[in-house]
Amino acid sequence: MKTILSFLCISSLLLSTAQNLLPSDSQVIQSSLEKMEQMAQTSPFKNLVFKNIGPTVMSGRVVDVDINPADPTEMLVAYASGGLWYSTNNGTSFTPIMDNASTINLGDIAVDWDSRTIWAGTGENNSSRSSYAGIGILKSTDWGKTWNPPMLTDSHHIGRILIDPKDTDHVVVAVTGPLYSASDHRGIYTTKDGGANWEKTLFATNMAGFIDLAAAPEDFNVLYTASWEKDRKAWNFDGDGAASAIYKSTDAGESWTKITTATSGFPMGTNVGRIGLAVYDARTVYAIHDSQFRRAKEDAGTNKKEGQNLSKDDFKSMSKEDFLQLEDQRLNAFLKQNGFQEKYRAENVKNMVRAGDATPLDVAKYLENANTQLFDTPVKGAELYRSNDGGTTWNKTHDKQIDGVFYSYGYYFAQVRVDPSDVDHVYVMGVPIIKSDDAGKSWMSISKENVHADHHALWINPNKRGHLINGNDGGLNISYDDGATWIKNNSPAVGQFYAINFDMEQPYHVYGGLQDNGVWVGAHDAREDRSWHQKGQYPWETIMGGDGMQIQIDSRNSDLVYTGYQFGNYYRIDRNKEQQTYIQPKHELGESPYRFNWQTPILLSSHNQDILYLGGNKLHRSMNQGDDWTAISPDLTQGGKEGNVAYGTLSSISESPFQFGLIYTGSDDGLVQITKDSGASWNSIKGDWPANLWVSRVVSSQHKKERVYVTLNGYRFDDFTTYVYKSDDYGQTWKSIGEALPTAPANVIIEHPKKGNILFVGTDNASYISTDTGATWELLNNGMPPVAVHDIKIQPVANDLLIGTHGRSIYTANLDALELLNDKGFAFAKIDKTRASSRYGSKGFMWSKEPEPKIKLSFYTKMPGKVTIEVLNEKGKTIYENAITTDQGLNFYNYDGTVGAYALKRFDKEHQPEKADNGKYYLPKGTYSVKLSGNSSTTAQELIVE
Repeated sequence: MKTILSFLCISSLLLSTAQNLLPSDSQVIQSSLEKMEQMAQTSPFKNLVFKNIGPTVMSGRVVDVDINPADPTEMLVAYASGGLWYSTNNGTSFTPIMDNASTINLGDIAVDWDSRTIWAGTGENNSSRSSYAGIGILKSTDWGKTWNPPMLTDSHHIGRILIDPKDTDHVVVAVTGPLYSASDHRGIYTTKDGGANWEKTLFATNMAGFIDLAAAPEDFNVLYTASWEKDRKAWNFDGDGAASAIYKSTDAGESWTKITTATSGFPMGTNVGRIGLAVYDARTVYAIHDSQFRRAKEDAGTNKKEGQNLSKDDFKSMSKEDFLQLEDQRLNAFLKQNGFQEKYRAENVKNMVRAGDATPLDVAKYLENANTQLFDTPVKGAELYRSNDGGTTWNKTHDKQIDGVFYSYGYYFAQVRVDPSDVDHVYVMGVPIIKSDDAGKSWMSISKENVHADHHALWINPNKRGHLINGNDGGLNISYDDGATWIKNNSPAVGQFYAINFDMEQPYHVYGGLQDNGVWVGAHDAREDRSWHQKGQYPWETIMGGDGMQIQIDSRNSDLVYTGYQFGNYYRIDRNKEQQTYIQPKHELGESPYRFNWQTPILLSSHNQDILYLGGNKLHRSMNQGDDWTAISPDLTQGGKEGNVAYGTLSSISESPFQFGLIYTGSDDGLVQITKDSGASWNSIKGDWPANLWVSRVVSSQHKKERVYVTLNGYRFDDFTTYVYKSDDYGQTWKSIGEALPTAPANVIIEHPKKGNILFVGTDNASYISTDTGATWELLNNGMPPVAVHDIKIQPVANDLLIGTHGRSIYTANLDALELLNDKGFAFAKIDKTRASSRYGSKGFMWSKEPEPKIKLSFYTKMPGKVTIEVLNEKGKTIYENAITTDQGLNFYNYDGTVGAYALKRFDKEHQPEKADNGKYYLPKGTYSVKLSGNSSTTAQELIVE
């Protein structure tokens, strides 16, 4: 009993300590971004170029589109965490124009197409579990070449931006505010001088920000805005509140009046959810409401499946006597159709109830999980209201409920649009996108087979009925027939990856799980271009739907893959046999249901690839590839909290490669645990980090048995501090190694598989490398924008670094050049052999570019300065020379294999190169020396041309 009380006291202390986690100050964030810019200039790895390998076809979440009204083939598309992309050819191709900004997390954009001025509201407004905060409002007056310093830096998330069409220096902004904390910075802000000065003209509460803002097309003085009260925590999301309302301004945002009153006809009270607005004219307004009011019992429906006599809810109030009177056939039908284990059939379950080992309520609880809150909650959901008198009165447009659009997570959508050419032609975005031709009385879906289900943005051509441009979780779609058919416009690499992995094939494949776009696999060197349109097969393949999660691949047989979707729904996939086997561990009847994290961790043991670990609130182990499970731990979390989001779950698992059964776990509520005996005993290991942080990674060292790393994440408290720790004694003591990193939540840490002193860390906006076990850090960003990094892997044979981002798909860079790092000051890597060819410099077939060799020279210099590159023949005569300016650190030079005309006489006549079609001379077969001279040093490597 003392032990239980002690645990409860500790838990209470840990939970109370969470109140001390304060949101990060905007000045700290701004200073951190400036530090990143400095690191980008001085990093010795700034020449290490990262290549994006896609994939692209599934795309990522679009939050806004802005179309040139004079030319609808010109557009800007804003991705939630993938930046701003520009197209001049109707979405056929795109160019990123915001990668030079300090963030690419977006909530809304507004464009003055005449002056080519872009206003970017950073910080997504959809309030999902991966809606990243921004740094304020950014403005560019040169079409993205440069961006002004951020404005409204405490805004976190932006709902909407409006530009006065008659005075483009007059801008009105709806600030939604922080995702997880209270803030007095929420509100409506206006500027009349292009952003030099701002005035807050409307404030609701510190928990109610502003999610939407719309103007009357004919009169910018008439504005409508929607406030939204919400309270998001790691364990619960209340997306409604009494402060959710609609306001109106008749003086362009200078003053506001609340127009959803007791006599207006629009819902009021604590169950008012997110509201979206569409204004046809000054008097005609639509409002889509994510109603969190409960349905009447007769309208709530049941949880029965088709052809099934019993529902889960039946057992919640059923007496023991009534349960025992159920017909076995009827009970068995329910048990089978709901996936109960084979041992739970009518006779066995009745015996358990009869003996008091279970109750009828346990049958209902057996089916409870995190998805239950999403789909079983009988709220009203989507409701459309219309006002014909400028918001004085409102009427619901439909008699019956609009089912199958919002479910219980309308907070993610709640957007409405009205056709500028037809007041009765209206669209609502949710799951799916629906339209009405009769002012919302009746509805039809316009989602199609090549359109993602979740919708967030829509532009309607005012001059061409039926021309739509739609942004969704799967990218961009364009329709010219009002949604009857759609074109998919997904060329940007903007995938939002949660996790990545690789196999040991040659060439090796990369696997990744994405936000609402499943799990995909493709060769690491697959061509990411349009050639697949001709071949008919995209080079990446989808192997799982839903929100794609972690992936483990059997090292003996890469056709055997373990992966799944959200909340622990995992499968063993035999890709060769095209078989899927569901493998989620099941609790016993009468036992509390297991809790599974949104991204449930799984791990194949490096000691035996038949052994699989899976983390719920307990750690589960299977000795036979997931067919059977044993819980090898007690609850390794603080025990969960009451709420509608699974919490008190394991978030990370790591087993030491030195010892089977030496396992670490981390939880989403701040606990790190260790077992050295395969789960027979467990100990909590605590550093001096704040309590209740999300353990984003716990990593057992590959190089030292006693060493372990931990990263923790305060994102869910709006605490963006970088928490990274190392222990060299199994977690008994810890050292912080993240203090020198720019402020941003840490998501992942890994070691180099061959060099224990080299570490990599991924945060919510960058990747870093340390060559001294975390004492110092350098930025890795050549070719990568400031994007959230969720996962990092190193393919050991190829020595390729793979970076899985949540917004820009996957990047890779080869790490062979790290071998050059030394204290001597000058090092030159071996040069790969190359081939001689008479085709170099020749006119290509079908006007293709003439081929040239690419001979990569990699070298390290301790000091920046001038370096001379010389190529010498076997007689030591110079046949090529070039002087370049180098940076401190790694340098790379692509030598095109050419020979200076002056050097022709230095070849024997029979080996003298001939002039190519392009006028150049190329190296013939032979053995050459490439010499580097500079910084008072000289070094050379052999170059063989075969």
